[in-house]
Amino acid sequence: MEQIGQDRRSLFGLSNGQAALAAVGVLAASTAFPLNEAVAQQAESSTDVDLFNFALNLEYLETDYYLRGLGTTVDVVFRTSFGAPVKGGRKVQFSNPVREGMIKNIAGNEVAHINFVRAITGSQASKRPPIDMDAGFAAVAAAAGLSDFDPFGNEMDFFLGGMLFEDVGISVLKGSARKLRSLTLRESAAGLLGSEGYHMGAIRSVIYKMGDTWRSRAAAISEFRDRLDGPQDLDQPPVKVGALANITPTNQNGIAFGRTPQHALNIIYGNPAQGIMAGGFFPEGFNGRIRST
Repeated sequence: MEQIGQDRRSLFGLSNGQAALAAVGVLAASTAFPLNEAVAQQAESSTDVDLFNFALNLEYLETDYYLRGLGTTVDVVFRTSFGAPVKGGRKVQFSNPVREGMIKNIAGNEVAHINFVRAITGSQASKRPPIDMDAGFAAVAAAAGLSDFDPFGNEMDFFLGGMLFEDVGISVLKGSARKLRSLTLRESAAGLLGSEGYHMGAIRSVIYKMGDTWRSRAAAISEFRDRLDGPQDLDQPPVKVGALANITPTNQNGIAFGRTPQHALNIIYGNPAQGIMAGGFFPEGFNGRIRST
């Protein structure tokens, strides 16, 4: 992990990367802490259904994000409501059919993921909690020093918004897989992780090819996440030392790193402290047993 931290801190050889990351310094003065014993014990005692319901909360957020960028919503696509309302989002103007087609492909996968995870959790499936994309992205913009960050305002910020979510989802699937007791469900989780990994590889490659400005904005979002998700220096943007591509964020063995659900919630709630139950994109928190940082 040390090499990852050194690569990330050397700041990717970007001409304006330092300025973006300096702006991130205005984030919360409090520091992210290791999991306390009570939370760690809860994580270890979580059932397979608890873990998939945690993933379901993220799927609700990700799916509505992509669909709203395409001009529709989860409720319209499914012709039903899975729970509380979702606030924010609007149709994004894509510059060409190729980029819009990528988002359509990803959105279609995410729709299928909701069906799949809800089938696994059955009658115990968590309802969708209230989601506020306006408040969530406003908080990210302020904390990351990107005052003009609006994921629904242009296609590149939309790809950056996808990176914000998808990297977190991948890392928490990796970090939680070993806790699943059912071998069948471990295979299911591996399939979800693979799908999300393809999504993120595509999105990170688009960001990388767009040049210094967008790489710098991605670096600011990466630093924002790393200030929230515990003491380890894990997060990586799409560019490393000397502006080399970093499409796949991995450790020194080329393996994707993992996060605990609690550290993922630190990012989603936008708060590095322990015991936080809501915030950011989820004003009333996650639904399900795993909902506290």
